Amino acid sequence: LIFSSPSQYKFRDLTIEELKNVSKAYPNFTFSMNTYTFKDGSQKDLLNFSGTVPVKYGNSYNIPIRLWILDSHPFAPPICFLKPTANMSISVGKHVDARGRIYLPYLQNWSHPKSTLIGLIKEMIAKFEEELPLYSLSSSDAARQSELLSYIAKITEGEDTDMKKRSKIGGKSEGCNKITVVGAGDLGIACVLAVAAKDVADKVVLLDLSEGAAKGGTMDLEIFAVPNVEISKDFSASADSKVVVLTVNSLGNAQTYLEVIQSNVDLFRGIIPAVSHYSQNAVLLVASHPVEVMTFVSWKLSSFPKSRVIGVGANLDSERFQYILTNLLKAEVLAKDAWIIGEQGEEKVPSWSSCNVVANQTEAMAARNSREKVTNRAMEVLKGKGQRSWSVGLSVADLTDSILRDKRKVHSVSTLAKGCCNINSEVFLSLPCILGISGVIEMVRLEEDPRVQEKLQSSAGSIHDLQQQLKL
Repeated sequence: LIFSSPSQYKFRDLTIEELKNVSKAYPNFTFSMNTYTFKDGSQKDLLNFSGTVPVKYGNSYNIPIRLWILDSHPFAPPICFLKPTANMSISVGKHVDARGRIYLPYLQNWSHPKSTLIGLIKEMIAKFEEELPLYSLSSSDAARQSELLSYIAKITEGEDTDMKKRSKIGGKSEGCNKITVVGAGDLGIACVLAVAAKDVADKVVLLDLSEGAAKGGTMDLEIFAVPNVEISKDFSASADSKVVVLTVNSLGNAQTYLEVIQSNVDLFRGIIPAVSHYSQNAVLLVASHPVEVMTFVSWKLSSFPKSRVIGVGANLDSERFQYILTNLLKAEVLAKDAWIIGEQGEEKVPSWSSCNVVANQTEAMAARNSREKVTNRAMEVLKGKGQRSWSVGLSVADLTDSILRDKRKVHSVSTLAKGCCNINSEVFLSLPCILGISGVIEMVRLEEDPRVQEKLQSSAGSIHDLQQQLKL
């Protein structure tokens, strides 16, 4: 068997190597290229393989399966189905639904290079030996089942033939403002509640990637049925999102700061390709820590244009800074052009939009000194303000509102800073940007200040050094 994969497969060599390993371990599998139909009616030609796996459940059984390989493999898990014959029927259980779609912890926790197709098949066999997914029909039952099986066969080639028809008639799936929040920790739930409260989206999907059943906050969301909020463990639930918010942070046993970040990177390697596949035109909004590095990682793993990958950056600090200037220090004129930029945390720096230069040099110097005094006072007040989950959630809702409603509002967000302030490396820093439906539309020009530029260059250097030590 000669393996080949079309050019759309981003990691062709890794995919081919995996398929070769499957062929060696399971010679009965046949490989082909077919059209897969997703839930939204969109279609794509994908590699797939089908065959039987041996399962012992009292007696020995050969369970027929079919696995579809996404074009972002091995960074996204395959889509798995049972493929029952005419004398078999599906036994719905915790790992198989009525359509034959297979759900396993291995798929939910998929992370390259730890996760492999061989490992997946081994877990599939183990779970099927605990709960057999198929049972035999009598000959009369099999006859009555034949028509149903032809429909099941179509489902295993895609998701929904009725959706497919609607897609052809309407030209595209129903256009709604859909947001997916990845991660069901305190920050993820805060984002969901803030977005719901602000009435930003028609639908919000919370992707809960934790192991086990819904618990804590996700259980409460289900109990109290927040309108238009869906909780899912399946990446396909995120399909056609216009904004995908990343809130996950690894809770591993890492000791050093570098190990903590690498653990987050490894987590993102199993998430970003999958959400990018299901929502290919989305804006990725990163709230995970450290936001500058994780936004860079998301950009690299998604292959999205830089305009559609942004971090929450200093949006919250900028909004607070402007509020302090306007409401506490009564400096309304200054607040309009005031921003917190650079690196999130202690290295952040105040800056100003470029504006008309005062004609008289003496007046310009006086205005600068006055502004500096007010800025220093505002920064002192800002220092005492921490960033709790609910406050970051409100900031995320503010950003998604500007994006989904195409407001063309200026926000200080983490964006690719290369080319700005003599920064030559690929790093993300907070800079004032005009946001719209396609993400960053334009970067706002800042006033030239040597001290600010020096601070940004220093941040860019330290972030770039850190990124160089990571394994992407």
